[in-house]
Amino acid sequence: MRYYFWTGAGKLETAVRLWDMRLKRVFEKAGIAHGHAHRFRDTYAVALLLDSVPMERVSMLLGHTSIRVTEKHYSPWVRARQEHLEADVARVLLNDPLALLEGQLQAKGTQEVRGVGRVIN
Repeated sequence: MRYYFWTGAGKLETAVRLWDMRLKRVFEKAGIAHGHAHRFRDTYAVALLLDSVPMERVSMLLGHTSIRVTEKHYSPWVRARQEHLEADVARVLLNDPLALLEGQLQAKGTQEVRGVGRVIN
């Protein structure tokens, strides 16, 4: 068999439309708002990226003509990118004098830190 979801008889557009209608019903019965076949594509791409598959390969698997398209939609899901961003934020906070002061005060039992200027009572 050459196709998974189509016998090859009839117009391809008709087969696509029928599967789209069936999937729409499945999403409705499952109570999933805005359900459409493209969600499977997104889930596939995100699963690959979370499993550390390089963005270039995901882009090829999705059939994008440019990696920029893939980066635009899926960059937040790159595990290494997220880990680097979190490390950057942690490094900055370690050197922030106000964050250090707040940590010392909380360690001494002072809880109340408020206001834009971080007035400490």
